[in-house]
Amino acid sequence: MSASRVLLIDDDRQMRDSTAQALELASFAVEPLASGQEALGLAGPGFAGAVVSDIRMPGMDGMTLLARLHEVDPEIPVILFTGHAEVQLAVEAIRKGAYDFIEKLFVVQELAQVIRRAIGHRELVLDNRRLRAVAGKRDDVEARLPGRTPVMMDLRRYLRAIGESDADTLIIGPTGAGKEVVARTLHDISARGARPFIAINCAALPETLIESELFGHEAGAFPGALRPRYGKFEHARGGTILLDEIGSMPLELQAKLLRVLQERVITRLGSNDPVALDVRFIATSKVELGQLVAQGGFRADLFWRLNVAVLHVPPLSARREDIPLLFLQLVREAAARHKLPEREAPPGFLSALAAQDWPGNVRELRNLAERFVLGLEAPRSSDGGGERLADRVAAFERSLIAGAIAEHGGRLRPVYEALGISRKTLYEKMQKYGLDRRLILDGAEEGRREA
Repeated sequence: MSASRVLLIDDDRQMRDSTAQALELASFAVEPLASGQEALGLAGPGFAGAVVSDIRMPGMDGMTLLARLHEVDPEIPVILFTGHAEVQLAVEAIRKGAYDFIEKLFVVQELAQVIRRAIGHRELVLDNRRLRAVAGKRDDVEARLPGRTPVMMDLRRYLRAIGESDADTLIIGPTGAGKEVVARTLHDISARGARPFIAINCAALPETLIESELFGHEAGAFPGALRPRYGKFEHARGGTILLDEIGSMPLELQAKLLRVLQERVITRLGSNDPVALDVRFIATSKVELGQLVAQGGFRADLFWRLNVAVLHVPPLSARREDIPLLFLQLVREAAARHKLPEREAPPGFLSALAAQDWPGNVRELRNLAERFVLGLEAPRSSDGGGERLADRVAAFERSLIAGAIAEHGGRLRPVYEALGISRKTLYEKMQKYGLDRRLILDGAEEGRREA
């Protein structure tokens, strides 16, 4: 049986090392980290362990780390400690969702007991999620990638099909459609879900330090390299590397990446010794890479190496029927995040959203949900573009019915009463517009159960 995993965060190196050593003797698999930022890439919804963090640190403190982790998964157990017994701070930490709060001058055996309880609780949470999926209820994939349109059901089906494999994957989709969410979900449902997920923004890599950032370096490899350093590739061993917007990667680096993909070996700068790399690569792009190959901006051999398992994330314009339910889910998440009550979203509001254009896709819709929860903005109206009047009326009528069904939790009687039509007319229009009552009812009920 593998040792229970603990992420230990403390900016005090001596304290961090001594605590890590003591916890390892207590049979935990400890990953000592110097900052909270490092922990964010290692603890996702599939994380099977506990996080132990100092509360007072430069940059990201323990309370901020707690909040950021709980945005990813509110049931990740986070244990905070501090050098001073501060009752008010302890109460605030527990109120904000910390699993426990202890003084820094702790006895390791006591800390170990708290960690074991936290990990036991976490195991129950993950087991319950798996059981729900087996029972046919809405699983974690659908919770993160909601939608009842054919394009979303296809995306989830393809994602589950390749989830347990180690196949490198290319994710194509427009800006804001949720490519990183798909990548993170793919990692979490794989056998690598408990290992690191390292996201690399290829468009933001500093040109002078690209190789050092990715491959690491030995001491003396270049001026200023005083100590050896793991690169991001090596830091992700056993896990997944996300190459975000890979089309922005310089051609010279593409050649080196191709070798890594083929041989699963890297060499640190200043060294001749190869380092084996056990990782899965996921790449994202907002444009079809084949177009970049034709334009000379991307290597053809790298494209064909990546173009094996491909997932296409649709824009919101391709899944308009999902917009009302998706918006309601984003509202629930925003309300929980800000600790505010949910605002009522009337059918007219939701139908207006479904009729609008969303060039920023899910990201733009999420921003609107945030503003809606905070009471800062009302929905915008759609001008209908250059469509024929009949098409615009039909689109509006369809979105109005879908919005009303979502608003009333899938119950049809209040829908036809609110719309002023008969039950028979409602059924006829649902059939005309391809609105499946069972799917909408199922999605609405599941959304409300999670609220």
